[in-house]
Amino acid sequence: MRRFLKAVKRREYSVAPTTWVVAIAAVVYTFSPIDLIPELVLGPLGFADDIGIWGIFAALFLREQRRWKESLGS
Repeated sequence: MRRFLKAVKRREYSVAPTTWVVAIAAVVYTFSPIDLIPELVLGPLGFADDIGIWGIFAALFLREQRRWKESLGS
């Protein structure tokens, strides 16, 4: 994973705009005071929407990492 992040940082690999948008949205949504399922009211169940957003980001991140590995093979 470190090699992948270094490749992105050095601009050797371009990450899809969708992945960047979801990453930014995940960070903003996690720290925003507005929540679809509030933790204050529903307790631990309120983290379900946060985990869902981060799950989507994780799936996109892994897809990008797989594409990067495939590009190294060619």
